[in-house]
Amino acid sequence: MTSRTRIVLSIAALFAFATAVSTLALRQVLLARVDARIQAALAQEVRELQRFAGEVRTSDVRTLFDQFLARDVPDEAEASFTFVGERPYRSNADLGASAQLIEAVRELGDVDAVQRGDLEGSYRYVAVPVNLRGERRGAFVVTADLEHERAEVADAVRVAGGIGFGMVVLVSVLAYAAVGRILAPLRTLGATARSIGSTDDLTRRIDVRGNDDIAELGHLFNAMLDRLEAAFALQREFVSDAGHELRTPITIIRGHLELFDGDPETARIVADELDRMSRFVEDLLTLAKSERPDFLMLSELDLDLLTEDLMAKAERLGPREWTLAATGAGLLRGDRQRLTQAVMNLAHNAVQHTSAGDPIVLGSAHDGDTARIWVADSGPGVPAEDRERIFERYAGDGTGLGLAIVRTIATAHGGRVELESEEGEGARFTIVLPAS
Repeated sequence: MTSRTRIVLSIAALFAFATAVSTLALRQVLLARVDARIQAALAQEVRELQRFAGEVRTSDVRTLFDQFLARDVPDEAEASFTFVGERPYRSNADLGASAQLIEAVRELGDVDAVQRGDLEGSYRYVAVPVNLRGERRGAFVVTADLEHERAEVADAVRVAGGIGFGMVVLVSVLAYAAVGRILAPLRTLGATARSIGSTDDLTRRIDVRGNDDIAELGHLFNAMLDRLEAAFALQREFVSDAGHELRTPITIIRGHLELFDGDPETARIVADELDRMSRFVEDLLTLAKSERPDFLMLSELDLDLLTEDLMAKAERLGPREWTLAATGAGLLRGDRQRLTQAVMNLAHNAVQHTSAGDPIVLGSAHDGDTARIWVADSGPGVPAEDRERIFERYAGDGTGLGLAIVRTIATAHGGRVELESEEGEGARFTIVLPAS
């Protein structure tokens, strides 16, 4: 999941949470206002009856109820019930009024004081006794349908929730576009970093605009690239100078040795040591160059042709029974010179651990995804405890830096080196490379 998606989802989640909380709060506020309005409406009906009773000045409670109900216009979901004595008299309730409501109201005909409450959990009422000329003559009950009022609140909440959900979607779309613009410099930075990682081109820089935190990050990244480019340039100069300085005295000594007319055995020993020193210097320079961006010069290679060329070169390393076991058919992307160097190191290592006439097998395979090049010898093998250590630099077991260079070259290609060996039964080193 990308940072852009995570940010937008976070914004959407927060906005949805805020919408849900505000919708619940709106519902509670509306319900509270409905309750207050119902209480006020019921109290208003009672006051109107009391005022009307004062204006009519009749002693007949039936006349009072008849005239009041005739002129009374109840609000929607309101109903008035009258009682003469304790017996139900007239009502302006809808004909479809709940039987449970009517039955519950019958129980209120004998009230002697103002009484308020709920009926069946769905109706709110106010019941008052009706007194004429100082004597109780009946009762008046006015009710309001809570379910009707709450249904209106529910409708309003649903509308508000729908609008809120629509706003969440709209805000998410707008946030996706806005976050995309904000994170564009970071995507550019990532693309530049990936490009540098795949091409080792340290000359690329990010086009920084603005003066915000992301722009500051871009400036810091460009400054880091400046330092890296300078460091690699310094390393290239050092490797070049060191190679020249190390090779020069070896060449001079070798030239003077050719003029040496002393003991031939001494001359042979010195020449061997010079060869060993020269190879050691070349190995050191190879390892130093492996850290440079231009260590590999990649191209498309035919594995079968490469294998045959490697076999032709390996046969010159020593008088062994060389065998080309297999040649894989397919392409791979690699550095021909570096791969040749790695395989020659393996072949040289095999020659060092075998005797004249011993078999050494070289081969390759290609399965479409990976390419394999191997060298197998019939030498003493590699002890289990040494199978990782021999690939380390300066392992100190007589292998020099050859196997470390093999692993360095394989790793630079995005591959690896595998070792199969049984003590006393030889060893097989395989360079495994991605096909592309």
